[in-house]
Amino acid sequence: MTLTSVAQATYVIAAVLFVLSLAGLSKQETARRGNILGMVGMVLALVATVILALDLSERDVWVTALLIALIFAIGATAGTWRARTVEMTQMPELIAILHSFVGLAAVLVGYNSYMTEPADAVHQVEVFLGVFIGAVTFTGSIVAYLKLSAKIGSAPLMLPGRHWMNLGILVSSVGLMAWFISGNGLVPLAVMTGLALALGWHLVAAIGGGDMPVVVSMLNSYSGWAAAAAGLMLSNNLLIVTGALVGSSGAILSYIMCKAMNRAFMSVILGGFGSEGGKVVSGDAYQGEHREILAPELADLLAEARSVVIVPGYGMAVAKAQYPVADLVSKLRHNGVEVRFGVHPVAGRLPGHMNVLLAEAKVPYDIVLEMDEINDDFPETDVVLVIGANDVVNPSALDDPNSPIAGMPVLEVWKAHQCIVFKRSMATGYAGVQNPLFFKPNTSMFFGDAKVQVEAILAALRAREGVAV
Repeated sequence: MTLTSVAQATYVIAAVLFVLSLAGLSKQETARRGNILGMVGMVLALVATVILALDLSERDVWVTALLIALIFAIGATAGTWRARTVEMTQMPELIAILHSFVGLAAVLVGYNSYMTEPADAVHQVEVFLGVFIGAVTFTGSIVAYLKLSAKIGSAPLMLPGRHWMNLGILVSSVGLMAWFISGNGLVPLAVMTGLALALGWHLVAAIGGGDMPVVVSMLNSYSGWAAAAAGLMLSNNLLIVTGALVGSSGAILSYIMCKAMNRAFMSVILGGFGSEGGKVVSGDAYQGEHREILAPELADLLAEARSVVIVPGYGMAVAKAQYPVADLVSKLRHNGVEVRFGVHPVAGRLPGHMNVLLAEAKVPYDIVLEMDEINDDFPETDVVLVIGANDVVNPSALDDPNSPIAGMPVLEVWKAHQCIVFKRSMATGYAGVQNPLFFKPNTSMFFGDAKVQVEAILAALRAREGVAV
């Protein structure tokens, strides 16, 4: 058995582990196992790739090995440091910037492959498509990173004739591919790269803040196809399989996210939903005034409740309130109150963002329910705590056909007996859509930092029971 056959067999094992990893990530209970399987698969893949890359008959093989080891050390050090220091609120933009690395790698591999491999027509098509997908992924991910990190505004860029502009770039790219295949060198490839970089930037710039969770999963799919294209150019079967897995799973997730928002996938790609968040809504906007509640009153309300549902949103992540929220849940459950979580599929700025936060705080998996599982229970719920969520609990989605989020499935929290909304102010959410929930007769606003306010509720509960704070 040769080293090459061992490496190829290792590739097969790694591919199976990647499939099992995706299967494990489909459920909270098995997500940790899925991550471990994926990491083991990646280690095996890297080892097998090094085996295939090294030619033991070469005199300078050890120099090559040392250079590979040095690159691994640099990458592992940077990756470990970033993983340990990143905040959960920064995870969406971290994922976006990592997607950009995959796109850039596909572009560089494409140029290198074209200049070093025989220029047959099939290989040229692989190179052209790989560079095109990689370039779109690269700049699109950069824009997503800038939006998610608030370095640029979240409002969609609505250029005149933007759809014709996108179509023009696609048609031009097809013509450039024909020119490229006919054997006219790097000029058509370079021109296409510039157009693809502009297309990627414009596609994501035209998408508003309300669609950013879909954008993250969409770019995840793009990065997968970019990796698969790189695998074709490098004749690396595992990279092709891995890229196809990531690309297809990202596409499926994008479809699920679009369905959760009642949005067609093409309407997301074409952009336009969402505006600048942070606009203050006055009471006159809905012909009513909001009501406020204080921590002692809310503590009394929770102590007397039989059932409580907590709806988390990105504001909970920003405030790092998941830990005191978990303590509050433990306290209420100890006192005999039924407590559950209702999580919208697009809560936060990343698919599964809230589930990860709650798991991080050791909230039991069995009380974390999806929107479809909890919506019918709101009429029998005594108190709903909306912590940092906004657009996913907006009744305009169902009541106002002219609303930007009309038709979007939402958590119908206003049907509960009492709804308490935790917010810093009366500002709109990330999508910039006003929310009439704040003015409903059974809604009270609980202003302030979510972490501080939840801790205040816990202190009030202990004081109510005569326990020293």
